[in-house]
Amino acid sequence: MEMNLLKKITLLFCLSIGIIWQSNAQNTRITGKIIDDETKVPLIGVNVVIKGKVLGTTTDFDGNFDFSVSLATPITLQFSMVGYQTQEYTIDENNSSTDIKISLKEELLMGQEVVVSASRVEESILQSPVSIEKMDVLAIQQTPADNYYKSIGYLKGVDVTQSSINFQIVNARGFNSTGNTRFVQLTDGMDTQAPALNFPIGNLNGPSELDVESVEFIPGAQSALYGPNAFNGIMRVTSKSAFEYQGFSFFAKSGVNHVGADTEAGAPGSPQPMYEASFRYAKSLFNDRFAFKVNGSYMRAEDWYATDYNSDRNSALQPDGISFNPGKDAPNLMGDEAAVNLAILSLSSDWATLAGQLSNNSQIQRDNLIRKGVPTNQFVQNGFLPNQLVSASPFQEHQLIDYGAENIKGNVGLYYRLTDNIEASYLWNAGFGTSIYTGAQRYSLKNFGIQQHRLQFEGTNWFVRGYATLENSGDSYITEFYAKRVLDLSVGNSPVGVFTQDVSGWLGTYAYNYLAYLDAQGIDPNVNSVSDVSTQMQQDAFSYARTTTEAFFDVDFDSEEGQNILEEAADGTVPNGPKFNDQSRMYHAEAQYDFSDQIEFVDILVGGSFRQFDLRSNGTIFPDSPENPITINEFGGFVQASKRLLDDKLKLIGSIRGDKNENFNAVFSPRLSSVLTFSKTHNLRASFQTGFRNPTTQGQFINLDIISSRLLGGLPGNLEEYGIGTNPNIYTIESVNGFAADVFAATPEQRADANFIPNAAQQLVAIEDFDPVAPEQVQSFEVGYKSVVDNKLMLDFVGYYNNYNNFIVQQRMRRAGLNPDGSVNPLTLLNGTADNTFQVYTNADEQISAYGFAGEVNYSLPKKYSIGFNYNYNKLNTQNASDDFVFGFNTPEHKFNIKFGNRKLTDKIGFNVVYRWQSEFFWESSFGDGIIPAFGTADAQVSFKLPSKMMLKVGGSNLLNQYYQQSFGAPSIGGIYYVSITFDQLMN
Repeated sequence: MEMNLLKKITLLFCLSIGIIWQSNAQNTRITGKIIDDETKVPLIGVNVVIKGKVLGTTTDFDGNFDFSVSLATPITLQFSMVGYQTQEYTIDENNSSTDIKISLKEELLMGQEVVVSASRVEESILQSPVSIEKMDVLAIQQTPADNYYKSIGYLKGVDVTQSSINFQIVNARGFNSTGNTRFVQLTDGMDTQAPALNFPIGNLNGPSELDVESVEFIPGAQSALYGPNAFNGIMRVTSKSAFEYQGFSFFAKSGVNHVGADTEAGAPGSPQPMYEASFRYAKSLFNDRFAFKVNGSYMRAEDWYATDYNSDRNSALQPDGISFNPGKDAPNLMGDEAAVNLAILSLSSDWATLAGQLSNNSQIQRDNLIRKGVPTNQFVQNGFLPNQLVSASPFQEHQLIDYGAENIKGNVGLYYRLTDNIEASYLWNAGFGTSIYTGAQRYSLKNFGIQQHRLQFEGTNWFVRGYATLENSGDSYITEFYAKRVLDLSVGNSPVGVFTQDVSGWLGTYAYNYLAYLDAQGIDPNVNSVSDVSTQMQQDAFSYARTTTEAFFDVDFDSEEGQNILEEAADGTVPNGPKFNDQSRMYHAEAQYDFSDQIEFVDILVGGSFRQFDLRSNGTIFPDSPENPITINEFGGFVQASKRLLDDKLKLIGSIRGDKNENFNAVFSPRLSSVLTFSKTHNLRASFQTGFRNPTTQGQFINLDIISSRLLGGLPGNLEEYGIGTNPNIYTIESVNGFAADVFAATPEQRADANFIPNAAQQLVAIEDFDPVAPEQVQSFEVGYKSVVDNKLMLDFVGYYNNYNNFIVQQRMRRAGLNPDGSVNPLTLLNGTADNTFQVYTNADEQISAYGFAGEVNYSLPKKYSIGFNYNYNKLNTQNASDDFVFGFNTPEHKFNIKFGNRKLTDKIGFNVVYRWQSEFFWESSFGDGIIPAFGTADAQVSFKLPSKMMLKVGGSNLLNQYYQQSFGAPSIGGIYYVSITFDQLMN
């Protein structure tokens, strides 16, 4: 059987070679030369293609082109190049196929770009049925940002948020996050999301700016054409064709950051160097039937430092009259997540044993830091342990996280034209390195890797593609978990004994030293009452307890002992250590066919896709193992019909898509849109769009022990394992906190009352009917206007209104233990662990809405100057939503960009300046909440054209070096000043 299959494959291969050879035997040779119409200089790299075919070539270094086709005349050639008018030439009995002379006129055609993403077919950007933005090769070359990906934020309606200097997240129209699962990014047709994270990882494995041909960005719901997660929009990055962009190019950049950084917060005391280099080589062979390209790039920089040590996620717990919070939890201090309410220790027999040891055992005294003979039993019995949360003394983030940002990327593309109408290709993209991102915690993505392999067959009106995404977590770790392990090991090396083999010993000693201070001040628990402890004395007691406990367990990280602790703390995977062990994968196949040439009265486009997630976290994220694999299958398909009416002045488009995830009901996503063109260049558009988002792989299956609780996916199987929805003794965390507050605030006499605990427990709210997680949905209405006046003034305005349903959220809950007789023991609710506390994915009942406006005006001034302005307004409407819902809109209400430049100030010099500003807004997420102040930045670059096809560029991002933040707990971003040089054989 295998031999028969091999024979068939060999026969098909030989037949295809024979067909190609036969077609080549009847070649028509096409030759010519293309020059600049004004300067008469030969143009390098002009695209010469057969209209309606995949055949073509590019002009060489002398402006010449020469290739052969096996087509009957007439043959129409198209000549195109960015920045020049496209021309056509028809080969027939009147026009020769050889020695063709073409002069291209340089012209900036405002608003005349061709886009693909809006309708999945080529169309003018002016007549797109939805709002769409595009950056072409020239815009990418002229960006003043230190890399092209950050310049996407110059587009109207776009938000770009940095978690790291090499990790940016793109979003639109609200509900921004540092890991955006509501947005789809496609690179050469491949979804760039990481399979275990379900959000695009920026440009960590995307093409370098040498290989980017265009970027298209569509804000708003796009599930009708692109399926799951195209909720807030899509971005399509297209790399350069190996046929159309041939030759060698090289790029090198050197710069500095951390100028004037906050050294008191631990940031570098001097500017830090940054390096980036990339190369590209492409070549076509065998009469332009085969082409290949190879890309490589490397960047290295000292990452921005996150230094928010002042914000306090536990600020509501700061006691009245005390100038600091003993239980402070700052976003960029690691280890203060370990905390305990001192009042609970009065119920702990382990702590009573520890207190007795500290009071009586002289062998553990050190430098008089532990006061002997403290009557802790009497203090506890008389209620001197206060109802106050205290946290462990933390480390600054830079001590534990890897700030050595690095990115290594590779790309290989192989392209073969099987026939005049079919092109086959293989593409490999890979990215490796180190970065940082903020989720529920701060994660160091250390030595990570992600690869994509794509195989595609494409014709003039169809394509079939399949690709695989393979991720590897490398040495990535949870920084807060790492900090706790460091604390555990530091405490474990101290000679205290019982209750001290982890950070609980630190907190237990803190509580003892708090009472020791009261004892030193003459407080006698048998004579005095708690009311005799003044506010000032209590504040001093907290200070004494922290200072003495820190000194007792102090470890010098520069010492051999400290280095050993750091090394040991980093070892191990979750739940025994801070590292992940994830090699999850995603497989995707899709096809599309355009029936426009077969059906005359209406244009029909159809497509379908299949996707599988193969979760391979080895138990560190999901409950998977080689013996218990987890896969998720998704199917989808769409149909789109479009029709032009009124002498092509009105275009109507309707589409609908259906998607089925094996764990959820089918979802249908319709879209209706229209574009009315009047006075040739004025276009009105209106659309109704829908979008949906399946719960992420984590939203479905995560089962992650994070010490104080367990993150759980919202599928029924996960819920049943822990009794959620069936166990009557699981309560909302809000009601548990209320119960705990009453217990901790009570005196020992009150707690001794047999009715006290049952009465306090009456406020507990049981979770009896818990809904498993389901997809969330959005309905979007959009109206827009776009026009170009005299090829000098471009106007683009859009307004939108969105309704959201079944928003995916997380709910926290805790399960009570049982007494020996089977009754509920409410006191077991006082201490939260991963065995009894759960944070579970579900959906909110509330319907919410958002609305906004975006407008852009660009004007082409004389002598090739250009100026532009865009403005964005976004607003969340919470009128009908409850206060308990965490919206996470995370978007400034007002934002604008001002752009001014001239890419050809002279024949050798060009420049570009962009000023960005956004208003302050409130950021809320599982990591923390806080105000993000307003900020503005100025970016600028000047480019110098050098001999030998080289370009020198000098510029800076955030020229005024005003440090700013983009999200809560994010790094402080300052100025970047750089010099780059580019060599490109295609440079004219």
